[in-house]
Amino acid sequence: MLTLYFTRHGETEWNIEKRMQGWQDSPLTEKGKKDAIMLGKRLESIEFAGIYTSTSGRAVKTAQLIRGERLIPIYQDEHLREIYLGDWEGKTHEEIMQFDPIAFDHFWNQPHLYSPKRGERFIDVQNRAFAAIQRIIEHHQSGNVLIVTHAVVLKSLIARLKNLPLEQLWAPPFIHGTSVTIVQVDHDTFTFVVEGDVSHLEMDMGVVKKK
Repeated sequence: MLTLYFTRHGETEWNIEKRMQGWQDSPLTEKGKKDAIMLGKRLESIEFAGIYTSTSGRAVKTAQLIRGERLIPIYQDEHLREIYLGDWEGKTHEEIMQFDPIAFDHFWNQPHLYSPKRGERFIDVQNRAFAAIQRIIEHHQSGNVLIVTHAVVLKSLIARLKNLPLEQLWAPPFIHGTSVTIVQVDHDTFTFVVEGDVSHLEMDMGVVKKK
């Protein structure tokens, strides 16, 4: 059986500023780096056959911090990049609401209707990301693989693997930076073990999860 470990890159400077990144990039914050290192400690007992990451710097850096000193190959795949947001990239949420309010509302509240004049639709992201996952599954038919990507990519993939419509793209849980979603793959069956789990971060804050 193959087990896929999905995570989102660590917190970035633009995340804090509420700027849309898409194919553009911004550095990890100190918290983002620390969280990635903590995730690496959480996963240090897992023997990974490989780490697949988006080509964006924030994802590559997160993958490197998770790997640490371990000799695990890292493969970059542009199909795991975040959604392309066209003119929105680098702009804050408030700025986008001013010049593109309808599309912004669709993006967050009616994702199946989001169809930008310049950029990708959610279905476009879902199709390219799922194709990348299929290639990974074909190459690694058993063992463990870590995939470092982005929020929209992860939400799109989760919807696809659960056979959910795009209307439910933003259904809980929220995908925090360095959260873990574990999926077991058995032929065409995808079983979710955990989704959006951040227990490694909660332990650092002294929070005990209630059963």
